[in-house]
Amino acid sequence: MSADETMLMDNLVKGCLEQNRSSQKALYRQYFGYSMSICLRYAPNREEAVEIVNDGFMKVFTRIGTYDPKRSFKSWLGRIMVNSSIDHYRAAHKHYHHDGLDSALEAEFPVSVIDKLSYDELIGLVQQLPSSYRTVFNLHVIDGYKHEEIADMLSISVGTSKSNLFKARESLKLKIRQQLRPVSPGRPDRMMITSIKLKNG
Repeated sequence: MSADETMLMDNLVKGCLEQNRSSQKALYRQYFGYSMSICLRYAPNREEAVEIVNDGFMKVFTRIGTYDPKRSFKSWLGRIMVNSSIDHYRAAHKHYHHDGLDSALEAEFPVSVIDKLSYDELIGLVQQLPSSYRTVFNLHVIDGYKHEEIADMLSISVGTSKSNLFKARESLKLKIRQQLRPVSPGRPDRMMITSIKLKNG
């Protein structure tokens, strides 16, 4: 970040501390895209992602006094957006009871790089996952949380977290294969690819 950008950021934070509406709007506009890129991974659609982003910014404005200027504002904001996504998940599942599967095996290979799919297409497939699978997949594979941390965040067992991750991976692999299968009129479908690149979890 350049000196000018740092000064601008400092002024925006100072304005938000003073509850200046112009500063709040400027901060919202500047980081809306970044916040959406996080929340879209957790939400089933764009409308809910926008709702989570707005809730997240409300927390940003009320907790701006806890921000440490010596640290990255973007990282601080990102953590708030992840937590807001988790809060949204909890609210949607407050009457749902998870059946813990403590003996569930942890899948070894999460989906990593899919050369033939764009970022938006891949996010679209992630959004199609059931919310319990989608949330664990994002927290573990993309945001780097351990199963013990996820279990504590979502009030589920470690076994359920591992099971949901395994099911999310299997479901994603199936969806990716279906997405990449061409449909030729008058001809049987034929897979364009037979393997998916994976990385260790």
